[in-house]
Amino acid sequence: MQLPIALILRRQEAMTKGICLLLLALALLGCGARETVKRYPMQGDVRALDPVSKTATISAGKIGDWMEPMTMEYPVKPDSELMKLHVGDHIEAAVVVQGEKYYVTDVKVAPKQ
Repeated sequence: MQLPIALILRRQEAMTKGICLLLLALALLGCGARETVKRYPMQGDVRALDPVSKTATISAGKIGDWMEPMTMEYPVKPDSELMKLHVGDHIEAAVVVQGEKYYVTDVKVAPKQ
C-alpha cells in the first residue's frame, strides 16, 4: 500500500522541524557553558578606596598571564576584605577572574615597616 504524497510530505516536514529543534537545543546548551574561574596571586599597593562602589585602586605587579603591571580599580569581595584596607597598605591578595568579570579577595595586609 502506498501512502499519499501529502502524508509523506507532512511526515518529512515534521522530521525536519524535529531535527531543527534538536540542533537549536544543542546550540543553546553550548552557549550556556560556564566560563572557567581562574585565581591569580597579586601583590600591590593600595592607592585609593571607594566604599560606595566597594573598590580599591591598586598599583599591582604582573598578575599571572592575565594582566601586566598597572594601577587600576578592582572590586573587592566580600565587604569584610575591603574593610581591612587603608590607603598606603602593601597587600597580597587573590584576583578571581571569570570571563570579563574580576574581583580581589583573600586580602593580607603586610605589616608596616
